[in-house]
Amino acid sequence: MITQEVVAATPREGKFNKNAARRVRVKGKIPAVVYGAQEPSVAVEVDPKQILRILHSDAGHNSIFDLEIGDAKAKAMIVDWQYEPIKGSLLHIDLKRIALDKAIRVEVPIQLVGVPVGVKTQGGILDQVLREVEIECLPGDIPSHIDVDVSNLAFGDVLRVSDLPHTGKLKFLKDENSTVAHVVSIKEEVVATPEAEAAAATAGPAEPEVVKKGKQETAEAAAPAKK
Repeated sequence: MITQEVVAATPREGKFNKNAARRVRVKGKIPAVVYGAQEPSVAVEVDPKQILRILHSDAGHNSIFDLEIGDAKAKAMIVDWQYEPIKGSLLHIDLKRIALDKAIRVEVPIQLVGVPVGVKTQGGILDQVLREVEIECLPGDIPSHIDVDVSNLAFGDVLRVSDLPHTGKLKFLKDENSTVAHVVSIKEEVVATPEAEAAAATAGPAEPEVVKKGKQETAEAAAPAKK
C-alpha cells in the first residue's frame, strides 16, 4: 500500500558496532540499514516515531513510503525490525528500496467479517486457522488486509484460500486448499459417573509426575558413586 509518508534518513559514518548504535539511540534516533534495487547497502539513522507510526498504521509494515537520504529519494518499506524486550522500544530496522514496476511478495492479514450461521443457529464456534496469507503483486496493489464475509458459513463448512476474494492483480502463494477458517463444535464437558468417582476414591490421589521425578533424582543423588 503506497502512502504519503516521507521518512528522512541520515547516513551513519564510522564503526557500526553496539557502542555506535547506542550513541545513535541516545540522540533519539535508531540505527537502520537500507538495501535493495541493486544498489549498495547504506547504514542510516531514522526517527523512531515515524517508523512506529508506519508500523501501527492500517497497512503496517506493508506500507510503501518515500525515503530520503540526503538528495537521494526512493520508495521503501520496512522488512525487519527489533524491539527492546523489556521497554518495548525500537532498536533497529531494515529498509528495502522498492521498484514500483516489479512484483514483490508480502504477507497480508485476513479479516473475517460477519457472524456465521453455524454459530448463530447451530451452536458451533468459528475457528480461524490462517490469519495471514502470502501474496505476490505489484507494490501499488498491496492491500492493507483481505476481508472475507463468513456469514453463510454453516456448521462443518470450511473456508479455504481459494475462497478468499481477490482480483487478478493478486497471486496467492499459499496452497489454495489450505484452511482459512471453519465452524466446529464446542467440546462437551466430560461428566464423571458415580462409578468412576468411587473407583478414583479407592485408588487414592495420583502422585504428580514432577514429584516422582524429583524423588527419583533425590534418590540417585543420595546413592554412593560406583568406583
